[in-house]
Amino acid sequence: MTTRTQLIGFQTIVRKEFSRVMRIWVQTIIPPAITMTLYFVIFGTIIGKRVGQMGGFDYMQYIAPGLIMMSVITNSYGNVVSSFFSAKTHRHLEEMLVAPLPNFYIILGYTFGGVIRGLLVGTVVTVVALFFTHLEINNLLVTVSVVVLTSFVFSLGGLLNAMLAHTFDEIAIIPSFVLAPLTYLGGVFYSISLLPDLAQRASMLNPVLYMVNAFRYGMLGVADISIGQAYAIIIGFAVGLFSICMILMNRGVGVRD
Repeated sequence: MTTRTQLIGFQTIVRKEFSRVMRIWVQTIIPPAITMTLYFVIFGTIIGKRVGQMGGFDYMQYIAPGLIMMSVITNSYGNVVSSFFSAKTHRHLEEMLVAPLPNFYIILGYTFGGVIRGLLVGTVVTVVALFFTHLEINNLLVTVSVVVLTSFVFSLGGLLNAMLAHTFDEIAIIPSFVLAPLTYLGGVFYSISLLPDLAQRASMLNPVLYMVNAFRYGMLGVADISIGQAYAIIIGFAVGLFSICMILMNRGVGVRD
């Protein structure tokens, strides 16, 4: 199979994933926008008036980058885990596995689909945020690179979950018991400088903290962590998860059972 033909296969997977997102946009785009609107109303408007400023910004403005990143994380992850697991259960994944298409392109195809949905939802939530607060981009390169890398990481996480899951119940475990706690404790709604020393050190073990703060730095210019360290952790997770997915895919774990 030539490289050109392989690229066509990769593009087909990405196009299929994009079409799926847009075909059911009422389920994939609108609900996150409504959910984030409620966050802005409750946490930003009602609670924010009592909190006052944080990090030198109004509370609404401070949490906006975190809420945008939270929507990107959950939707990137959710898109890939549902799409890939459906491909497994409906048996059309087998058609790709028997085709002369490298596993490398299959992984990237589904992952890029998750990135596309994550960025689409993130853009919609950003527009929603502008109705509640004023946002400026402090560093465009950091803002764009961090959100793309983070979306890539959690798309790979969703793929890994889908590969290892055997039932829909197993798919629900990770978002409920791992993803949600990491996100809510990842500095979305607060600065870790407000926490006791022990809690601050514990928070530093949370990878989402680095993603949220790096994105907040890109938009507002403030962060609780080193940006260089944040990039190292995000890229490290991207490389690690991709490597794990490649190993499992090559061995047929979860896809050839």
